[in-house]
Amino acid sequence: MTEKQTDYGRLLIGEKMELFAEAVRLAVAQKEASESTNFTWAFTGGSTPQAWYQWAAETDAIPAEVLASTHFTVSDERCVPLNSDESNFGNAERKLLAPKSVPVEHRHPWVVAYEPEKAAEAYRRTMQLLNPPGKAYDVCFLGMGDDAHTASFFPGSELLKSDGSVFFAAVDTPQKGWRLTITPTGLQACGLIVVMTLGAGKAEALKRVLEGDDALLDAPSKILKTCADKVVWLVDEAAASQLS
Repeated sequence: MTEKQTDYGRLLIGEKMELFAEAVRLAVAQKEASESTNFTWAFTGGSTPQAWYQWAAETDAIPAEVLASTHFTVSDERCVPLNSDESNFGNAERKLLAPKSVPVEHRHPWVVAYEPEKAAEAYRRTMQLLNPPGKAYDVCFLGMGDDAHTASFFPGSELLKSDGSVFFAAVDTPQKGWRLTITPTGLQACGLIVVMTLGAGKAEALKRVLEGDDALLDAPSKILKTCADKVVWLVDEAAASQLS
């Protein structure tokens, strides 16, 4: 892998499998260095995380003691049932948490059966019980869409203007409906943020975020500049192909 420093965090460029392994290494190292009573690790949605779940389950990539002692959740969620293929937590549970026998009491989905605002409030209470004051997650995994969105911050998102200083919120997203998500304030309260960005389809967006002059509302992943000291980008050659 090659490494570069950017205004948006460390950038590691490598092959898919070594990036998958690096994601585990980073999270496990964060846990080993943590003094948290309840270590919290949030996954994310999309095709790359689903491939990572399958790889991690098949290769026993995450040490058994880490799986048994970590509290798992997702950094954003669609308002759909957990058994839906669209559910971020549902996919993590089906592809990794259940196959690796993570204790049920260590699995923390958003309460999608509630109305969005009530779901966000219930989730905030759960995370407050797990984490010390001022902490959102110990480890937060994110992805980036080809429109440069991350978490549920889509272009023009009201959360990029003001998030009410809460760590988690519900947001009504044009054309996509209600989402439940960590907020910009929440990102700043994470211990480590790992952004996995793979494939040629992400190359233009990555260029816009890391080197372009787009406004934040047009390229939401630029929000990561506010917490760059804790951000690591894991990027393959295809995604990095337009970077200077």
